[in-house]
Amino acid sequence: MTGDKRRVQFTSMTRRKTPTRRPNNSGPKRKGTGNLRIIGGIYRRRQLPVPNAPGLRPTPDRVRETLFNWLASATPGARVLDLYAGTGALGLEALSRGALESLFIENHDAAATQLETNLTRLGARGRVVKANVDHFLQHEGAPHDLVFLDPPFRQNLAERTCTLLETHGWLESHAWIYLETEAEHPPRVPISWQLHRETRAGDTIGRLYRREASPSGDAC
Repeated sequence: MTGDKRRVQFTSMTRRKTPTRRPNNSGPKRKGTGNLRIIGGIYRRRQLPVPNAPGLRPTPDRVRETLFNWLASATPGARVLDLYAGTGALGLEALSRGALESLFIENHDAAATQLETNLTRLGARGRVVKANVDHFLQHEGAPHDLVFLDPPFRQNLAERTCTLLETHGWLESHAWIYLETEAEHPPRVPISWQLHRETRAGDTIGRLYRREASPSGDAC
């Protein structure tokens, strides 16, 4: 691990209930739908193939529409980081809606390869890294404005991933972070992350945070 470590204080919270995104890759595995539809922006209505692999499903249209309505003013020109990217539905949607670039981190070979192909088809400015998220984030990173974070359930990954984002330079001072977790285990996130919106469907909760760190990067 490189760079200075910063001590991160955590907070946990739960609030409003409304609809959310796809199930995580835990429990019984389900086959993918076979395609992904971009729902807004310059690639609107483009259909993209996704691997017919267990646990890989595009984020539902209505959930993406809700999320990007929340992020309407934040997406144009944003540098996006899509972790545990899967089909890349959120990072691709961000590119369609004016994000400057998206970096996708995914360790599933078929998903990462198809995502690279889909970026080429769209002519979109994005890059796919086939890597374990934990290992990747341990390197010092470039700050990002918008982060999508959907770790597999019941593997205790969310808190550590949030810590690495906060301590290794991956976040702009006022970054937006969208995090999905199981409803029964509210996340502990850095105290500098302020809850902005929350959605829920079944056993899944999606939370949109705004980082309010000082210019020095102190998260406490």
